[in-house]
Amino acid sequence: MRYSKFAWATAVLALLQGTTGCSINETLNGQLTQDQIPKGDPAALLQGVYNAQREPIQGCVSVFALEEVSTDARIMPTRGPDWDDNGKWRALFNHTWDGNNERVRETFTQLEGIEYSSTDLLRFSPTAQQAAESRFLRAWAEFLLLDLYDQVLYREPGGSLGELAKVRKGTEALTYIISEITAIQKDLPDGPASRANKDAARVLLMKCYLNKGVYANRAAPTFDVADMNQVVKLADEIISSGKYSFTPNFFDNFAPNNTAIGLENIFTQANSFGNSGPTRDFWKFVSHYNMRPVDGYNGPATTAEFYDLFEATDKRRGVAYDSPGGPANPGRRVNVGFLAGQQYNLITNAPLTTRGGAPLAFTKDINLLETGPDLETKGIRPLKYPVDYASELKGGNGADNDHVSFRLADVLLMKAEAILRGATPTSAGTYGATPLAIVNTLRTHPSRGASPLTALTLDVLLDERGRELYGESWRRQDLIRFGKFLQARKDKPQSAPKYLIYPIPQSQADVNSNIKQNPGY
Repeated sequence: MRYSKFAWATAVLALLQGTTGCSINETLNGQLTQDQIPKGDPAALLQGVYNAQREPIQGCVSVFALEEVSTDARIMPTRGPDWDDNGKWRALFNHTWDGNNERVRETFTQLEGIEYSSTDLLRFSPTAQQAAESRFLRAWAEFLLLDLYDQVLYREPGGSLGELAKVRKGTEALTYIISEITAIQKDLPDGPASRANKDAARVLLMKCYLNKGVYANRAAPTFDVADMNQVVKLADEIISSGKYSFTPNFFDNFAPNNTAIGLENIFTQANSFGNSGPTRDFWKFVSHYNMRPVDGYNGPATTAEFYDLFEATDKRRGVAYDSPGGPANPGRRVNVGFLAGQQYNLITNAPLTTRGGAPLAFTKDINLLETGPDLETKGIRPLKYPVDYASELKGGNGADNDHVSFRLADVLLMKAEAILRGATPTSAGTYGATPLAIVNTLRTHPSRGASPLTALTLDVLLDERGRELYGESWRRQDLIRFGKFLQARKDKPQSAPKYLIYPIPQSQADVNSNIKQNPGY
């Protein structure tokens, strides 16, 4: 779509001009004029804002990389000559990044691009709903910037690009985000999940209130009971709507046809073959070179410690899943969840081998640097999104799996956490009123099949959030909130407190005097 592409190009140019403080006298000048938009209808420009979410929020190299590769849930080892990439993945895992790390730099720029393009749309007389959707997408991008970098660069609609972008930090930024979501919620549609909607606003507000104490003091957060009660209130509004329920199979929420069968999904980014973001990264990155039709890159894995959080009966650990248009899988081999042990051809059931002819059997042990003869098989592979085999067989031009940002299970787990942190217990839906009852309703549903817990502490709840939400870009945020992010683990020593936030890209900090580089960088 012509206008969508133009909007994104404009946002990127404006971001580069504005944050550097340069005055580039181009004819375009980083702004659109009314005659460049369909008269009276900025809908195409709004679609451009939606599309701008794809690169930073989908795939495995931007928000996902900063939120997951920096934790115990995801390790991207260097395998001989493969996956070195100038050490950027090792720096994320080891907490040794700086303001020049490519992934730190690019993620910041991409999220600020959403912030700019959604703001710029407001100059062109959108309808109340269009304005609300755009402001929600801006609040969503700003929340991610706050979570990752503790700073949000912004301009007012129509503001001069010759002026330096302003900055909101910490609690000031959070207060603004909460006020924005609250102001626009009434003008958002009820759905579908692929659009900014009222329940998506409720979930984002839950995230804001749950992490409010974190953004005030990440090293030693405290949790105000009034904020925790807000989390419970918002959760009950979502639960009581009756719009969301557990799917028969946990992985239905992430399947190629999850638009129709993802009954838990509250906010997603829509994808279709030929018109999608990089969601296929989720299977391309982890699959071995010989696992056709996927034809993967044989990269990331999970740590042994994270894999061991799951009990054997927990279906979230892996099942044989029948994707639309997928192979018959006559041996009913696990093809989604965590790929462990011997791997098989899902058409013939023949055992697969490495490029050197050894059995392709993924092992639990994994090191950040792998150089031995078994480097292709080291590490259990996490695969949350069932492969869209139909798209892969057509050439892999995208995927039909809608990318999932918010869903019912997270709402329930946040409610349970808020009650553990002091909120007044309530009963909504059929999930119970106590944190233990809520979590056990989730765990023991046939789509999960895990055994009930006998007690629930904050540490146990953190583990449960890991089991339920792995690969959904929440692990770093959770570990920080629970005070575990800096801890030592295999291949990683104890981290310094500065790593609780990422640095502002040095190229930005050097040229905008409104930016104060984060402490320690």
